[in-house]
Parts: sequence; C-alpha cells; structure tokens
Amino acid sequence: MSNNKLETMRHSCSHALAAAVLEMFPDAKLAIGPAIDEGFYYDFELPRTLIPEDLKLLEEKMKKFVKEGHVFEQYDEPIDQAIAFLKKVKQPYKVEMAGELKEKGEKKISFYKSGNFVDMCAGPHVENTKQIGAFQLTTIAGAYWRGDEKNKMLQRIYGICFATPKDLKVYLNRIEEAKKRDHRELGKKLKLFSFHDEGPGFPFWQDKGMKLRSTLVDLWRKKHRAAGYKEIQTPLILNESLWHQSGHWDHYQENMYFTKIDEQDFALKPMNCPGGMLMYKEDMHSYRELPLRVGELGTVHRHEKSGVLHGLLRVRSFTQDDAHIFCTKEQVKEELKGVIKLTDEMYSIFGFDYRIELSTRPAKSIGSDEIWEMAESTMKEVLDELGVEYKINEGDGAFYGPKFDFHVADAIGRTWQCGTLQLDFSMPERFELEYVGEDGESHRPVMLHRVVYGSLERFIAILIEHYAGAFPVWLAPLQVMVIPVSEKHFDYAAKVMEQLQLADIRSEIDYSMESIGKKIRNAELQKVPYMLVVGDKEIESGEVNVRSFADKSQTSLKLTKFVQKIEDEVKKMK
Repeated sequence: MSNNKLETMRHSCSHALAAAVLEMFPDAKLAIGPAIDEGFYYDFELPRTLIPEDLKLLEEKMKKFVKEGHVFEQYDEPIDQAIAFLKKVKQPYKVEMAGELKEKGEKKISFYKSGNFVDMCAGPHVENTKQIGAFQLTTIAGAYWRGDEKNKMLQRIYGICFATPKDLKVYLNRIEEAKKRDHRELGKKLKLFSFHDEGPGFPFWQDKGMKLRSTLVDLWRKKHRAAGYKEIQTPLILNESLWHQSGHWDHYQENMYFTKIDEQDFALKPMNCPGGMLMYKEDMHSYRELPLRVGELGTVHRHEKSGVLHGLLRVRSFTQDDAHIFCTKEQVKEELKGVIKLTDEMYSIFGFDYRIELSTRPAKSIGSDEIWEMAESTMKEVLDELGVEYKINEGDGAFYGPKFDFHVADAIGRTWQCGTLQLDFSMPERFELEYVGEDGESHRPVMLHRVVYGSLERFIAILIEHYAGAFPVWLAPLQVMVIPVSEKHFDYAAKVMEQLQLADIRSEIDYSMESIGKKIRNAELQKVPYMLVVGDKEIESGEVNVRSFADKSQTSLKLTKFVQKIEDEVKKMK
C-alpha cells in the first residue's frame, strides 16, 4: 500500500478514536488528531485522567464503530455558521482554530461526518470506516495545546494502524525487538556510557565507550584524509558578536548557552561553522586552492528541554563530524557528488542502506529568493544526474540553505536521520569570505556544510541498536576475552594477552575466581566477539580454545593463526 493511502487510513483511524472518546466521555473537548509515522494520535481535554485500562475499552469502541461501516461524508460550512456550530457543541479548541482560519480570509470550513460523529477536518479520509486497517491503541501522554507550555495540558492518545493484521503483527514484533536493543539499557550493561543528575543530558563515557568512539574517529580520519580533507579544531566558547554575525542569534539563541568572560558576553558554540569561517579568513586564498575541504570533530552544546532528552539520541553536548567545503560556483556539483560518494562508502562499512531527502527553504531563513532558488535547483540536478531517488521535504532546510538528509535503515527496518549536506551561498556573504580568481579579482566562495555520522553520540546509539550491542570484531570495544580455567593458568593467559596487545587486538583477562562456566557466561553477556579459554590442554599444545559469540562455534588454534584471523576480519570490514 502506498504511503499516501496509509496516511489517509491512519487519519481516518484518529476520527474513529475521537468518536470512541466522545462515546465514553460526552463532554470531551477535541483538539487535533493527525496521522503520524506508523499511526496516529488525538489530543483531548477530558473530565478525568486516563488510565492504561481505558485504552482497551476505547479500542473496543473503535472496533465497533469501524465494523458498523460508516461513510465519511465531507461538506463545507460558511465560516461564521461553522464557528457558531462549534460553539454550540462546546468544542473550544476547534472554535479557536476556525477563528484563525477566518482571520486568514477563509470563507468556508470543511467538516467530515461519519455516523453521529462530526469533526472539523480538511481530510482526506477513506470512503467507509470498514476500509480502516488493523489498529491498536498504544500509549497515553501529556501534550500542551499547540505545544506551548503556557497552554493547558491535554491528554494525547497514540495508536498504530496498518493495512493488514499481518503488517500490524510485524510492526509489534519489531517494537518488541527494539525494546531488547534499547541503547540506554545496553549502554549500561556493556559499560559504554552513563548519565548522572549532576549533568543532565551530558553523557559520561566509560573506557569501553571511549574505545568505540576512538574506533569510529580513526575510521573517519582515515577516510577523510583519503578524500582530501584537512582537520582543524575551533574553540568551544566564542564571543556573542560572532553569533549575531552568523545569524544564529536571530534564529537559534533559544537553544544556546551563554557565559561572561572579562565582562563580555560569550556563547558555547551550538555549531562549528562560524569558527571554521574565521579560520578561512586568516589567509588570502587562491582559486588554485579550491575546493578547500576542512573537517572538524567539534563538540557543540545545545539547550534541549528535559522532556525530549533521550539517551544518546538527544543530548545537550555532542561531537559532530563536521566538515566545511569552500569552492567556486563551478565546483559545487562535483563537491556535492563527492560528499554523497564518501557518505555512501562509509555507510556501506556498517551495512546501512539509506535514502536521501532534499529539504527546502524554511519559514525563517537568510538569503535572497534568487540564491535559494539557485541552491535548490543545483541540488535537484545533482541527484537527478546521479540517478538517485529522493523525497522533497518542503520547508525543512537549514535557515542558511537547503540540505540533503541521509536516512539510514537499521537491522530491524527502522530509519534514522544521520548525515546532512547543506549548500550555503549566504554565510560566505555574511562573513565576507573571498578568494582570488583566475582573473586576479576577488570572488565569493560557496560553502558546503556536511556531516556523515551526524554526531558521534547519536551514531553510536544507532549502532548499538543496529547490532543489538554485538558489534563486529573491527568495531567491538573489547574484541577478545581471555579466560583462564583456574588460577594456575593465569601466567599463560597473560602471555596470550601480551601477544594480542602486540597485534593491537583489544583484549582483557578474566582473573575472577568464578567457575569456567560463569566466566564464559559473563563474556557472552558482554557480547565479546571471541573468548579464548586456556587450561592445561592449551598450555601443553601451545594453542587457545576459541569460542565465537556470533555462531557459538568452538575450535582450537595456534595463537598466531587466531591473531591472523582477527586481522583478516578487521581488514575485510574496513
């Protein structure tokens, strides 16, 4: 089924929910009920707080409503009559929305009737409630009217809806699998990172987490050096005047942290690009230097409300694998293609499939209409020339330019927005960036902003859930656990580990006095790719007993052969 048909079905399902709520609570006040990814929600003001048991009751009422086969009948009302009707049925949130439409000059308002239920709605809907697919109510949450904490708190009921019961079951199974892969729980169990009340939203990285980060950073540096990038680092704190110049003050200050130094106002950087432009301006550049590709693993700070913080996926401090490309207008297309190629190369290492979306000019933006039109058309041409299918997200670009968003699909089919590539004609103008052209005159460069990982924190969260914590050997923070059978085998275990470390294989020895079975179980819980069990037999033969976490196989190998096996696996993946 197409996404448009599913969206229509899900929106129709939200009307079935509202009808059920009004049956249970005749005085309920209706707010909004849109379709969303995988389902729908509806916001209500209700006479009492809902409890989880209410969901089953409402779901049964919805099923009865759907089974009755009500037709969705659309009709228009003159706007004054519509407002009078909404007042009569005591629906103040609908009255407010209708009043806003009147202020915008609308003359009529669209309604949909299904059975005895009538709702102000632009549609579309399925023809008959029997065409609504398989659905289930899932959760109850609080939601401020219009998302403004100054407004009344409403109750939001979420549901999921799919074309068939089979599709619904597949989704529910995926949700159960996702719970097992929750990076917040696995992060604790695998001792990768933690959070503390003393730093809400600021991750604390443990030793294994740092090894994971370092492996990703090493890969990033290797691939970017090969692609002609230079690496820089800019300060965490910069003068407030810089953020006025960049436009962040007007468009982003509510997400920024501020401080004072020597009685002057400073800000922790929420983005790396202004610092990169200051460094560009240190020298006069020639056209012969362009394109100039400059990368930075830059830590940024952004104020996120406590309610949206979510493990490593939404934090207040994170490191972006930022890069800025300064080029001529003539070089833009090839540089865009080069970034797509590099991103494709890096994602393939992790086994990620991905799609590209083109996000266009938002309501709040800088730059002329001409510049935006040129930037958007250039990006469309690049995707068309590469033969890449893409979706357009109207109004979702950065305030300084349109962008490509790279959405990767993980092992259980969920998609995550990771990389971005933004085309910017405006900031070079604001910062008066220049280069000397072949004609000896000064020209303005074009700037590309891009990330591949997005942020190390978010990317690691996605990887944890993608691999369910069982990282491939090259990426695993602990690649080998050496397990001596008893205390008398400690010396041999130490010699084994010494050889592993000489080969740069990340390894540890379990020196605990637990039974051999418990030691093996502990290593499995840590999802260590390989366990090397050493006892009398191994000392005598000069071998190690190799146990694989991935396929549970066991074999005995000379240590040199095992080392070669690990090295081959790492080389194959990278």
